[in-house]
Amino acid sequence: MNQEPRFFEEFSLGERRTTLARTITETDFVVHAGHSGDYFPHHMDEEFCKTQPFKQRIAHGTMTFTIGIGLTATTINPHAMTYGYERLRFPKPVFIGDTIHTEIEISKAIDDPKRAAFGQITEACSVLNQRGETVLFCEHILLVKKRDA
Repeated sequence: MNQEPRFFEEFSLGERRTTLARTITETDFVVHAGHSGDYFPHHMDEEFCKTQPFKQRIAHGTMTFTIGIGLTATTINPHAMTYGYERLRFPKPVFIGDTIHTEIEISKAIDDPKRAAFGQITEACSVLNQRGETVLFCEHILLVKKRDA
């Protein structure tokens, strides 16, 4: 993993990056169910899912979030930390065999209202499947140290 120190002032609105891709597997479903305790039939019961609108098992939303956001974690910025996530949505399902990647765009940069030494950077995160369909959208908010703080 790389380290790239960046202060608040060094981010630019509209700046974009794209992650590598990852194929979702049966093992992902099973391991995530075991970790989360979510054995809901929409994720684990193939016969039940044949009676449902998508006709196959769908990925846990929390798994899609974990993998999609995990793909973005390739560089450590020692001047930044996650403040939270907002506007989390799953507009399309993810299936076993889908390959996802994440596209990130800096969409907002504001002073932090509680901490004068920090600003807030918002990353608009779109997770897309191999057909270019958005399967997850969220805003990742970072607290980033200001240069002269």
